[in-house]
Amino acid sequence: MSEDDNSLVDMVNMAIEATIPAAASMGVRAVEVGRGHAVTTVPIEGNGNHFGAIYAGVQFTVAEVLGGAITAGTFDTSAFYPLVKSFDIAFRAMARTDLRAEATLAEDEIVRVGAEAAERGKADFVLEAVVTDTDGTTIATTRGVYQLRAFGR
Repeated sequence: MSEDDNSLVDMVNMAIEATIPAAASMGVRAVEVGRGHAVTTVPIEGNGNHFGAIYAGVQFTVAEVLGGAITAGTFDTSAFYPLVKSFDIAFRAMARTDLRAEATLAEDEIVRVGAEAAERGKADFVLEAVVTDTDGTTIATTRGVYQLRAFGR
């Protein structure tokens, strides 16, 4: 990871702490942030439910914050901000270890979203993510519809 990537990770983690305190309390952290790519993690410790797995809301959160992380690494955050419009999650296996969520946004989609948001003040984009455990088992898959919005419009 480059110094710029480390700087983006730090920026996203500070944003999580400042703007989504519940996610920060869960221990959700960005570990990779770059153009069109982000990875977040969350520990099992403190996030269990009544049968020893990670609570579903925590699994949702570690994946949902990827929209903001990818925005930070891909678009001009002084001009645009992200919001989530809809989010679907499919639970595939029991989450009994720390989790990792990962998503990518293709270069052609980045170009489309950036141009549309600059022209119209907003643009929707879809992120599909995979949540895995420490063994690499798929725990959940998600599909989020996000919107990149221009400040002041």
